[in-house]
Amino acid sequence: MQPTGHLSSAARSPLGAAPRGLLTERIARRLEHDIRSGVIAPGDKLPSERELAAEFQASRGVVREVLRRLEAQQLIDVAPGRGSFVREQDSGQARGYDALYRAGRPTVRQLIEARIPMETEMVRLAASRATDEDLATLRAARDELEAAQDVVDKARADLAFHDAIAVASKNPVLRIMLSSVSGMMFELMLRSNSDPSIAEPGVPHHPEIFEALERRDPDEAARRMREHLTLALRTYGSDLDVQIDVMASNHIEMLLGQHRP
Repeated sequence: MQPTGHLSSAARSPLGAAPRGLLTERIARRLEHDIRSGVIAPGDKLPSERELAAEFQASRGVVREVLRRLEAQQLIDVAPGRGSFVREQDSGQARGYDALYRAGRPTVRQLIEARIPMETEMVRLAASRATDEDLATLRAARDELEAAQDVVDKARADLAFHDAIAVASKNPVLRIMLSSVSGMMFELMLRSNSDPSIAEPGVPHHPEIFEALERRDPDEAARRMREHLTLALRTYGSDLDVQIDVMASNHIEMLLGQHRP
């Protein structure tokens, strides 16, 4: 089978020089969209690494990272010496939480509304139940978030901080619930960690949440988490009622545009 020529026209637009993390995120999102929507059909062979690198004006290292991500998502099979092929999506994959949520076209506002009760209870429990090891993990996650420079690294560290709170809550159901929306949370975090109107007011929140956890103060931890999550309701403006994936795609395009010559 020949490599497919059915990448979307948006996917074919050149990127120019850009930060590696954002470039990887954009290419992966585009290919994932084309696979899930059927633009690239099951059984189709993706273009070679060299061809994809030329198509997206990216390094082959970035392309390899994208292919590893798609393989981990079980969207493609990589056959050494033969290439990468789009997998059939079975009913179990189609019913995955992330797919179900996205089928409902959730908005930024709706995700925030769902996170507030879940994460305020989660942090309340964590303040009472966290072990010294949990606090050490949280401290490391907080430090990594504060040290990160790249927007994708910041978003990953932000997600890790919230996941560490879920672990510290000692309630596996809450952690599963958080994990089920982590993909959408990551997209929000790409925006919130790169938009000064959101990032700067939110800077104190993670240290304050951690301090409340360290003091083992459930009420203060819950109050700080609520402040952290409701900040977006005041700062996202018209994007509050935009679909999460559309908002994220638009923001990535804007950030990449800032790096084009």
